Amino acid sequence: MTSSILFPGEKLFKANDFFESLKKHGIAMFCGVPDSLLKDFCACITENTTPQQHIIAANEGNAAAIAAGYHLATGKIAAVYLQNSGLGNVVNPLLSLLDKAIYNIPALLIIGWRGEPNIADEPQHITQGQLTLPLLEAMGIQWAILEDLAQIPTAVAYMQKTLQPFAFVVKKGTFEPYQKTEIPQKYTLNREEALQQIMALLNDDDIVVATTGMISREWYENRTTHEKDFLVVGSMGHASSIALGIALEKPNRRVFVLDGDGAFLMHQGAASVIAACKLPNFKHIVLDNEAHDSVGGQPTVMDVVCIADVAKACGYARVFNVFSLEEIRAVWQEFYTCQATALLNIKVKRGARKNLGRPREKPIENKTAFMQFLK
Repeated sequence: MTSSILFPGEKLFKANDFFESLKKHGIAMFCGVPDSLLKDFCACITENTTPQQHIIAANEGNAAAIAAGYHLATGKIAAVYLQNSGLGNVVNPLLSLLDKAIYNIPALLIIGWRGEPNIADEPQHITQGQLTLPLLEAMGIQWAILEDLAQIPTAVAYMQKTLQPFAFVVKKGTFEPYQKTEIPQKYTLNREEALQQIMALLNDDDIVVATTGMISREWYENRTTHEKDFLVVGSMGHASSIALGIALEKPNRRVFVLDGDGAFLMHQGAASVIAACKLPNFKHIVLDNEAHDSVGGQPTVMDVVCIADVAKACGYARVFNVFSLEEIRAVWQEFYTCQATALLNIKVKRGARKNLGRPREKPIENKTAFMQFLK
């Protein structure tokens, strides 16, 4: 077991102070996947780096690999930021690429600690929160709770000496709000209104799998009954694969997956597998606002990559790209009735209403009711 490196000191509050101190100590390359606990730090990075110095990766494992490549090219250390749920994606490169028994490559992990024990949080974060520190220790990664700028030179010296990764674990409320520059909206369609339109067009026996984040919450808020929907409260990027497993076993019923562009990107390889199955009942809907909307609005790459084109290249038989409620209605009949795997990409604006609620049922209650609906 690896014991934590403990530091006395005052709590860190300003994201910009942390960012500037990292740069001062030689860390000037940042990559990762945005997290709600790190959103102010992520906004600070975005506004104070060049595109070559900051890569918002498809998933956390990609970010670790980018950090490894950066070290190979420069001999320097990159920072990899992630929510602790992303440890699941980053374990493989940590243990088979960066590990001291393999290539011995350092990286500074900055991990948002969702589900911290004794802190109220969503059910999908509870187990991960309990296991965050034990998991780091099981992997032999030294860690510290981020509390003071004085921790940075100690952590950097450790990485330079050992060439091993080091992790800062960030508690809720560590950073003060960062006043970021607002990015102009490119699209006019409200995501919740788009979901309401889709809801009105579905039939009673249609099956819905909704991805984690705002999409599941908005879908839930607008449904009067919820047994027809499987709400994927965690497991970002896997909603389409869950839907695939259902569609294979329910060939006489249409299965709709409600996806986000960040989630689609995170495990984009799933699209090729889905397309190869050639299921006429699989209907993929992406609410695409070109941002990680649930965790601070950091951009995805979907401003330069068209999801409809990606799906077509992967082998989806029919693809549609729309920008308004009128266009959704115009293509719906063809999308709904075509006997082929199809994708509908809906361009929507960022943001959600302030009073948006959360599912009241426990995840296992959702599962039980949903399985009864599938019978």
